[in-house]
Amino acid sequence: MSALLDLFHSVMAIVTSGNYTSLAIMAAIAIAVGYMMENFGSIVTSTFVALVAFALASYVVSVAKVGGKGAGTLAQTDWNNLLGLTVHGLLAYAIAFAIIIGAVHIVRSLVQR
Repeated sequence: MSALLDLFHSVMAIVTSGNYTSLAIMAAIAIAVGYMMENFGSIVTSTFVALVAFALASYVVSVAKVGGKGAGTLAQTDWNNLLGLTVHGLLAYAIAFAIIIGAVHIVRSLVQR
């Protein structure tokens, strides 16, 4: 039970973080992926696609913030941060994406009926 509570707190830390740029990127990607998902059986694949898209979009935003200078250094830093990411943190991001993607897919399915 303690592990689930820790995971819940990790998901809530992601959602309530003060980094509004990352939250906007997450929301846009999750809404787009949830809208494009064909059936609920592909939620795992869709979540993986959203995580990869989030990583790439975060990198592009970081490069744009510095004006394109030092893109290689930023890529190396992001790669090192990815290698330092724990399974617990990755699972928290995956759960956050899966919840939003699933909710968007359900709403889209109900509207299209």
